[in-house]
Amino acid sequence: MTLGNLFVMLLLGAAAAWWWRAHGVRERALLLAKQHCAKQGVELLDENVARRRLRLARDHRGQWRLSREFGFEFTVSGEERYAGRIVMYGYHLGAIELAPHRFEAAAEADNPPVHSAEVIRLDEWRQSRQKKVGD
Repeated sequence: MTLGNLFVMLLLGAAAAWWWRAHGVRERALLLAKQHCAKQGVELLDENVARRRLRLARDHRGQWRLSREFGFEFTVSGEERYAGRIVMYGYHLGAIELAPHRFEAAAEADNPPVHSAEVIRLDEWRQSRQKKVGD
């Protein structure tokens, strides 16, 4: 085995490791996108994220890191598709953004607010508090 062959094998091994890690980052991005969509009450379409961009970018601490941006689509009603994006710094989440979308009116009508609003007149409240304190 020559030094050239060893170098080629080392290069192929590094490329395979890079591809394996990139696949793991993509799987993590898919998991995070699913969780975020479930939390927001929207449905992730196609159960897929697609890599859009690979570049050097600053993270939230201002350090230069390799950034992978993935795109995905989601729906609220099943009729319209909206775009979303997720930014990953290695296995760490950078940001998740969902495009502006409509909310289902039926879902809001079925779930009334937990707290009811009662208007209290301030002068009446003060008088009732003074009576309690004065007693």
